[in-house]
Amino acid sequence: MSIASNLSVIRGRIARAANRARRSPNDIVLMAVCKTQPASKILEAYNAGQYLFGENRVQEFAEKFRALANLHAAEFHMIGHLQSNKAAKAVEIFHAVDSVDSARLAHRLNDAAKSLSKTVDVLIEINIGGEGAKSGSAPDSPELEAIFSGAPNWPHLRIRGLMTVPPFTEDPEGARPYFRELRELRERLVTRKAQAVTLDILSMGMSHDFEVAIEEGSTCVRIGTAIFGERMHP
Repeated sequence: MSIASNLSVIRGRIARAANRARRSPNDIVLMAVCKTQPASKILEAYNAGQYLFGENRVQEFAEKFRALANLHAAEFHMIGHLQSNKAAKAVEIFHAVDSVDSARLAHRLNDAAKSLSKTVDVLIEINIGGEGAKSGSAPDSPELEAIFSGAPNWPHLRIRGLMTVPPFTEDPEGARPYFRELRELRERLVTRKAQAVTLDILSMGMSHDFEVAIEEGSTCVRIGTAIFGERMHP
């Protein structure tokens, strides 16, 4: 199937999952994850009406950046782990950073955005399953508290919500408790931090489990393989 056909299928599945949860499909945004995919495939998706994209590596996207510069309606988000020494480059080439996991990184991003006279939307990445191999702040960690405590000091950042990648299970239902936990964490944070942040975005759910994520409140699903096929490797 073509990328356009795959997008059509995914949008239909999003709509059906939203209907099951008695939600409006318009409340869920589809992000096409294009890591390892060439610029030509991103252009194909763009021409099929897909405008939000996620990339995992700063260097990889920097190499595609010029080829995609004319896609004026496109929005590119950094969704992979970001080292603080690459914060300036990320702010330069991405519209948003969806993987902030420390106050140090948030501070670096704010300084970089200030130097470019821009404001950057960010999501806080939560390691919801406590997996050692994954980045992200633990739900009850001092680091998460430090991020929200520091938010008023970072006027060039907008903390828009939370992002997570749950532990993988063969059965998508295995991810449901983790998605529910992230939603409940967001609700607690909104109650405590409403004066400083918005937290209207819950980025959770990928090709394997996005329908379950929608049923648990996801507002942004990140789909790669189901759109582009298997990842390409250099």
